[in-house]
Amino acid sequence: MPPSSKSGRQAASASERTQRQRRHPAPRLNAEMASDTAFRMIAGRDLRGMTADHEATCRGDPEALHRMHLALTRLRTAILFFSPMIDDAKRVQIKSELKWLNSQLGAVRDLDVAMQRLEAGSKQRRQAPLFHRSWNERRAGSHRRLARALRSARYRRLIESLSGWVENGPWSIKKGRQAARQRACPIATYSAGKLTRWRQKLLKKCRKLPKMDTRKRHRLRLLNKKLSYSIEFFEDLFPDKRFSRQQTALKHLRKAQRSLGQLNDDAKGHSLATALPPDGVHAPVQFLSPKRERRLLRTAAAAYRKLAALKP
Repeated sequence: MPPSSKSGRQAASASERTQRQRRHPAPRLNAEMASDTAFRMIAGRDLRGMTADHEATCRGDPEALHRMHLALTRLRTAILFFSPMIDDAKRVQIKSELKWLNSQLGAVRDLDVAMQRLEAGSKQRRQAPLFHRSWNERRAGSHRRLARALRSARYRRLIESLSGWVENGPWSIKKGRQAARQRACPIATYSAGKLTRWRQKLLKKCRKLPKMDTRKRHRLRLLNKKLSYSIEFFEDLFPDKRFSRQQTALKHLRKAQRSLGQLNDDAKGHSLATALPPDGVHAPVQFLSPKRERRLLRTAAAAYRKLAALKP
């Protein structure tokens, strides 16, 4: 398909989403809003975002896949952020099914990211076409499995169950003073305490970044991502002057996130490259470069130093 056709579709899709948002603007949080209402708004927003790209993802659109995966990650973050309040028997099953969905989306997304890196770095190399053929075959097979999963009864049950649970799950009628206090707590009060604790945890763990192996860096990246998304959830709550500090914190978090994300993508790309193809053609791109790794680590460490220097 011609690139212009693809870009035209993507632009049209973005325009349609913008028009929908203008017709039906998302409700805004306010500082005195009860925490249960805030959770429903935040989780519902990302659930709608996830399902909006369902069909396009099934058809193989990589941009829709990226958006769907992002909305799912944000939704899982919201569930974790509000976990003390929404802790009930159904939450365990919901988390397990969302983890399954994340693995389905992530498998294809990892291939997309690795193939983009190959396209950017191997256009002048003779072995690239042979190698790309193997990756394309792998991507096609992974996408077929993803499309089956997204059109399965399991996926439909998950969306129906999740939607009902967010609005009226057992957590919403749990008896007891503590449960009632958690639901009624003003969201500004709850979010301030939670964000502070997550920030402290991140800053404590990032001190060991230079000595971390790939797995520990991945966990640090996830914690960084959770804090970033959680600050974004509550943008409505901050007056302009106070939110300027939050925007600065987000800038540092996003910079660290980009570096850690590239390191994670390199590790996954390297793992995929060692497994493909079976005919002995090697990857025309070196995913793990020591020089690149050192540079990315320095960038992330500098961002964390600036984040630590900010007042909470």
